[in-house]
Amino acid sequence: MAAARSPVASAQGSLTRTMVVWVPDWPVTAAATAAGHSPDAPVAVLAKGKVLAASAAARAEGVRQGLKARDAQSRCPELVVLKYDPVIDARAFDPVISCLEALTPGIQVIRPGMCALKARGPTRFYGTEQAAAEKLLDRLETFDVPGGRVGVADGPFAAEQAARSSSPRTRVLVIPPGGSAEFLAPITVDALGQPALTDLLRRLGLRSLGAFAQLPAAEVLTRFGPDGAFAHRLARGADDRPVVARQVPPELARTLDFEPAVDRVDQVAFAVRGVADELIGRLAALGLVCTTLRVEVGTESGRIHERDWLHPRWFSATDLVDRVRWQLQGSGTATSELTSPVVRVRLIPEEADPIGSHVDGLWGGGPDERIHRALSRVQSMLGHGAVVSVALGGGRGFLERQTLIPWGDRPVPAYPADAPWPGVAVSPHPELWPMPVPTTVYPEPLPAQVFDADGQLVAVSARGALSGDPAGFRFAPGVRVAEGNEFHQVVAWAGPWLADERWWDPAAASRQARFQFVAADGRAWLFTLRQTTWLAEAAYD
Repeated sequence: MAAARSPVASAQGSLTRTMVVWVPDWPVTAAATAAGHSPDAPVAVLAKGKVLAASAAARAEGVRQGLKARDAQSRCPELVVLKYDPVIDARAFDPVISCLEALTPGIQVIRPGMCALKARGPTRFYGTEQAAAEKLLDRLETFDVPGGRVGVADGPFAAEQAARSSSPRTRVLVIPPGGSAEFLAPITVDALGQPALTDLLRRLGLRSLGAFAQLPAAEVLTRFGPDGAFAHRLARGADDRPVVARQVPPELARTLDFEPAVDRVDQVAFAVRGVADELIGRLAALGLVCTTLRVEVGTESGRIHERDWLHPRWFSATDLVDRVRWQLQGSGTATSELTSPVVRVRLIPEEADPIGSHVDGLWGGGPDERIHRALSRVQSMLGHGAVVSVALGGGRGFLERQTLIPWGDRPVPAYPADAPWPGVAVSPHPELWPMPVPTTVYPEPLPAQVFDADGQLVAVSARGALSGDPAGFRFAPGVRVAEGNEFHQVVAWAGPWLADERWWDPAAASRQARFQFVAADGRAWLFTLRQTTWLAEAAYD
């Protein structure tokens, strides 16, 4: 009579033997390489103002994950601080995945720097799990990705912890089948990646995965819900999640090589037209449109000029040619000669959306389409920076808050609007700054004179005391304004709002008082008095 199999043995038998490849400090490697720094230098990658990852040299100086930037730099003065960019992180890891797929297909990307694959295929080909893992690491070494580690266990979670538990000397850790629960038992509950659950388990005295795994599954589900039940299965080594191979996206990038090299912008633009038509045709066949384009221009000097271009709607073939020409011209001038001949142009659709997401509504989008085509036409004739729109950001003055963005580019202001700006232009405290926001802000403030009822110039003391109530103003001679140089009677006014800006910087320090004036003709103005000079900063139309 055959012996009955236990439920535990059945559950373990249904688990997938998984191999996880991990490249430690991958965010540092990707960011440092993109910025031109060596990953072996003391480098830290920041996300939301805190250290996300640090190189080995930085950790040797005491830099740890979670530290604020200032604390990290105080521990390591020569620390190179880089901002975390998930796009760069993923883009740099994609060739690594392609490198591993040359040995074995069916790789799942867990996150940039870590991937998983079923261990069965490589094991049958190379003989053992250890040999297969070492072969993958050798492949990474030849691809110039040193320091990789591999963990093999039942399920992705245990395999990931095995990879993290390996060492630089023993870079492969294989957990025998059925041994995942015993291996996971001493690991802390922080490995679950659920901060709220982890904090609760610690307060209950359950600090290790083994202690958490001993709880009855039914009671865990009742007390902690579905997320807690899933974490409980991971702690017990019963991770039954399958390894899902990534879907390799179609190759959309197009490359044009020049032999011999071309040294004129119009020649490059003419040659790119055929590649642009091919790219747009390929996207249309897939039901896609390109909204963000990356142009890489390789020159004979060995440099590669890269830039991402955005579009208010989507790129046509003509738009692609225009972007290549603008990038070659640099500042948008009509120069046709290049400083270094071009040997290669590469067009890469960074973002491609379904065409159905950008079609016009039932009643069309006529006015918007006409505006876009008109502005794009002017832009194609005068250059990329000739047509701009305004993006509002942070700053102490209305002029500082404006950032001119070329038409089609992402509207990112020069200063973040969510920073705690003292005396910010749009302030919830009217006593700190005049409200509302003006509609016209002059690029150069207009010199003026403000008089009281006796015809004397109005002055303001350091304590905000006025020498007289403003009764009228006149723009300085020579200023070209629609009102000319006539005298404007002030029928209402508000202020002064005193501002002592950048007092810590003698070169940029500024003491001023701002006023709002309403003239007899109904127009409102924003004036500022800097020392003894009156200036009209803006108008409320």
